[in-house]
This record gives sequence, structure tokens and C-alpha cells, in this order.
Amino acid sequence: MTKNSQKIRFFRERIPTFACTPGCHDCCGPVTASSEEVARLPVKSDKQHQQALAEYNCPYLGQHGCEVYDERPLICRLFGTTPRMPCPNNRAPEEMIDQRIEKKIHDFLAETRQVLL
Repeated sequence: MTKNSQKIRFFRERIPTFACTPGCHDCCGPVTASSEEVARLPVKSDKQHQQALAEYNCPYLGQHGCEVYDERPLICRLFGTTPRMPCPNNRAPEEMIDQRIEKKIHDFLAETRQVLL
């Protein structure tokens, strides 16, 4: 396991979870993810990426929501868990993410190669 993969696992374990509004995908726009996170996702064609981008969606957004929910990138997991990235439906975990962990995640995102999904 690479050092970045270890960090991703560490961060995932510390991001609080909450139930989204069924059918909502307001935060499923184009996002970036680290190369390590992208490597864990199914390959999408250039056409699928272009179509999703044209609609301001993520290529992994399907008819029933996120097709890769269990493997979704860190940035997707942060939505709604911090006041800096609020859920548009006012959903949130019981406790928001620890600000120190959030900063470490943002630092990680800034220092790693990011790929547009």
C-alpha cells in the first residue's frame, strides 16, 4: 500500500457520515480526485467524461445516484461535513469533521496530483 493510499484510508475513517436526501445529487458536479482514488474507480470513456462535464455532473452519477459511493473521492465525502462545504439540503452529521483533519485533507489534495472526473 502506498503512502498516499494509507493517507486516504486514514482520512476516510475520520470523515463523518450522514444520510443524504434521497434522489439528491446537488454536490455531484465535476470534481477532482487523486490519482490513487481514480485508480480504484471503474474506467469511463472520454465520451462519458465529456457528456458529464457538459452537464456539470460527475461521470459516476447514475440514474440511482453515485455508482461508486463506497469508493467516492475524499472531496465528495467532505460535502456536508464542514461549514465550508455545506449540504444544499441542510443535512449534516451529528458532529462536523474535526477542523485539523479537514485541513490535512485540503493540504493532501493541494500537494497531490489531481485528476478531473
